[in-house]
Amino acid sequence: MASENAPRSKGVRQQLTKGMEHMRSVVTVPADSSTTTDSDESNAYGVPSTFAPIRKPAQRPQNELKRSDPFQFGSRYLEEGDDILEFNAWDHVEVSTEYHDFALTQYEKQRADPVSDFDKKKYNEDPAKWWNKFYGNNNANFFKNRKWLQQEFPILGEITKEDSKPCVVLEVGAGAGNTAFPILAMNKNPGLKIHACDFSKKAVEVIRSNDAYDETYIQADVWDVAATGEASLPPGVTPESVDIVLMIFIFSALSPAQWDQAVRNVRTVLKPGGEVLFRDYGRGDLAQVRFKKGRWMEDNFYVRGDGTRVYFFEREELEDIWGGGARQATNYPAKGSASPSTELEENGAAQVHEEQGTNGVTNTNGEPNGEPHGHSEPESAALENLSFSGQDGQDSADTSETPKFKIVNIAVDRRMLVNRQRKLKMYRCWMQAKFRKPLDGRAIAI
Repeated sequence: MASENAPRSKGVRQQLTKGMEHMRSVVTVPADSSTTTDSDESNAYGVPSTFAPIRKPAQRPQNELKRSDPFQFGSRYLEEGDDILEFNAWDHVEVSTEYHDFALTQYEKQRADPVSDFDKKKYNEDPAKWWNKFYGNNNANFFKNRKWLQQEFPILGEITKEDSKPCVVLEVGAGAGNTAFPILAMNKNPGLKIHACDFSKKAVEVIRSNDAYDETYIQADVWDVAATGEASLPPGVTPESVDIVLMIFIFSALSPAQWDQAVRNVRTVLKPGGEVLFRDYGRGDLAQVRFKKGRWMEDNFYVRGDGTRVYFFEREELEDIWGGGARQATNYPAKGSASPSTELEENGAAQVHEEQGTNGVTNTNGEPNGEPHGHSEPESAALENLSFSGQDGQDSADTSETPKFKIVNIAVDRRMLVNRQRKLKMYRCWMQAKFRKPLDGRAIAI
């Protein structure tokens, strides 16, 4: 007879929250995860796991290069015969036709039940209100440091070396300092200065209260990247004084009506030859697919349950936005603007920061988090590198014209994260890019 104190096994439907039940067939892993069919029944969950990832033909001995030392990023392909649950992330994973069709159906449902005009106006007019509420309710320990940054952007390792030249870094949407402080922790360059700016005054307060805050190397200020007039420059920053601008999961917080002004402001502060290091959400990311009714504001643009906004980009859009291509203007004005750290996801009634949870893969409810912490090792080259020539150009006196950057590269990072404990698979899609301000014969960035 089993002991009365023996732990109860969880019911199969306790693994997902109510808000994720409509995604069950998409995110659960079949009981036999090494099979190649899409129709297997999952006894572990009592529901069919109908959508399976596309596998590549087996081309090497089992797990060769998948446990290499040091780990070779971008080499962990899901092949025929691989056990999905063996690792917590797989690189370059393409979704099946069934999943793609499911996502399109979800978008149609979202579009059919949009945010009301009243709420749309509320969220767009005063975005700072919602971010201040968020940071007011969460302290710095709520957020995870972005330890993967140097692997994704090697230049951050170069500028922090002892023999590096003086360097000015502007972080837009600094949040609680989870980018700035890891950079400072590895810094040996006495000439490094980070301007950590965020739209939320509460976020800036969190940064300034950190024990590692040293004004010799870091200055935190409130700044709206889409501001106009005298407010278009960050405090303490002059035109063409910045070497590197960091924009990590922040551009997606802006409404499309604010993109051009934000790009213009970033271009103004950068030295000729200065670079923007960019990472944000891609269209089709699970965070987008899982949105339900009352969240859609316009195509690919949503409001979360806590009032913060998020956009999911396509590669061609970023090429146009930063390369100065022609785009159709949005059909509504935005009185306010926002540039906070934006790694949040809508989680039913409760909001869970995307960096929360074990190993950054899922939150406490077994739902997907946002940042690429799927590997136990640091993140790097799980990217489909796509380079564009880009055209150099000068700022136009007509401020309605989109300023141009040279697009060094735009990459699509597709991977499948796996919660092995709950047997959940999560298809994630992020956009990563580097944009460079054109040279014009003057002094250049480092």
